[in-house]
Amino acid sequence: MKPNRLDRPATLVSRISVSLQPDLLSELDGMVESRGYDSRSQAIGEMVQYQLAEHKRSLGNEVMAGTLTLLYNRSTRGLQGRLADLQYQYIAEVVSSLHVHLTEDRMLEVLLVQGPAARLQAISDEMLAQRGVITGRLELLAAVIPPLHAPGGAP
Repeated sequence: MKPNRLDRPATLVSRISVSLQPDLLSELDGMVESRGYDSRSQAIGEMVQYQLAEHKRSLGNEVMAGTLTLLYNRSTRGLQGRLADLQYQYIAEVVSSLHVHLTEDRMLEVLLVQGPAARLQAISDEMLAQRGVITGRLELLAAVIPPLHAPGGAP
């Protein structure tokens, strides 16, 4: 059961008007229903957030957080070591990693990354270009992970 609108805290929003062709509106309504959005506004808001993140990513210097997902052949000689070395080389940007053995020779690795978008793209490109990497994808969000330690050791 969806919560009643009165149960949600009030937030400040701005109202805008959007004109869509009937077939596009019909597709939007279908997506709203199939994904379980409360409203068209919620769906459109999510789309705008995604496009803004993509825009910031294209600017290159915006600090963003995201994931780099890699699917690779773990039996490729030296690949796991090269990927580990790259993660260490970019230790300021690679926050964490998780790897899962999918089959005897297939590995899925997900890296949590943060930094300037252009630098993260360059790191992604370098990792994806390694022999034995089957595929991968960098997903960035217009968000910043809070620092683990404050400068100077202060809490």
